[in-house]
Amino acid sequence: MNASPARTSAPNHRRDGVLAAAAAVVTVGLWASAFVSIRSAGAAYSPGALALGRLLSGVLVLGAVCAVRREGLPPRGAWRGIAVSGVLWFGFYMVALNWGEQQVDAGTAALVVNIGPILIALLGSRLLGDAMPPRLLAGMAVSFAGAVAVGLSMSGGGGSSVLGVVLCLLAAVAYAGGVVAQKPALGRASALQVTTYGCLIGAVVCLPFAGQLLHDAADAPVSATLNMVYLGVFPTALAFTTWAYALARTSASRMGATTYAVPALVVLMSWLLLDEVPGLLTLAGGALCLAGVAVSRSRPRPGAAADALREGAAVSGPAPAGGKPSAECPADKG
Repeated sequence: MNASPARTSAPNHRRDGVLAAAAAVVTVGLWASAFVSIRSAGAAYSPGALALGRLLSGVLVLGAVCAVRREGLPPRGAWRGIAVSGVLWFGFYMVALNWGEQQVDAGTAALVVNIGPILIALLGSRLLGDAMPPRLLAGMAVSFAGAVAVGLSMSGGGGSSVLGVVLCLLAAVAYAGGVVAQKPALGRASALQVTTYGCLIGAVVCLPFAGQLLHDAADAPVSATLNMVYLGVFPTALAFTTWAYALARTSASRMGATTYAVPALVVLMSWLLLDEVPGLLTLAGGALCLAGVAVSRSRPRPGAAADALREGAAVSGPAPAGGKPSAECPADKG
């Protein structure tokens, strides 16, 4: 009688895995496209104004979706994580990154910000108890090497300053802290609730830039304003929701490693949309980023795990009478 639930739960688990992977793909694709739009909007809008305009656009879309779906307020237990992620990730991160990218070249910014997934893995292991399997660590190492290659190939086209590096570093720390804070909230509230109210809190944090937003909007070209709205609707409202959906179904460390696909996609989009032909080092770095993500998201073959257990049992010898493992059996060591 217990076999039926097991048969029905396995397909559901596989379906959830496929949907989470699809949501992660949507997220990294839209976040990569954001870099192209930021180049246009950032030329006409100051860092704080761009962040506020983006967040307000996202809040309007997310609020409308919540109204249609009749989503209520998140449970009380989710508010702490929502508030922390809203302040750090939706608010501080966006302003710091926009400002930092005006102080340093794109390559330097990419290098510094890409320590974010590493910080997520460390914080996730420390605060959330996330596992750190060898495949995840190896994949992150490969991807980070690829991000370094992409960053080095992009460097030299702009200025660099200590302030810019510090701002990008603070953005990476805020990003990691926001993700780790968001993970527990997703155990109590839906992905849409966590994203909507996190975005709203971020917009409130950025309200001091409202006057600058009005001033910049009066002089900005239509294309820059449309790019700002695009950033709010797609890379913010949609991509942050798909991110939260996927994060609720996997570890923060594994999701952080997935974002290493963004540099590779940025290279491809810049090539296709901006006619920026990448060099060999850039292409090699992008390939490394994708290869590292593939390694970090892979899982050991079931047969390999079973073989390892059999080998351990063979080394330890047969269990003593009564069927309990001996003191030397690996099973006793967790």
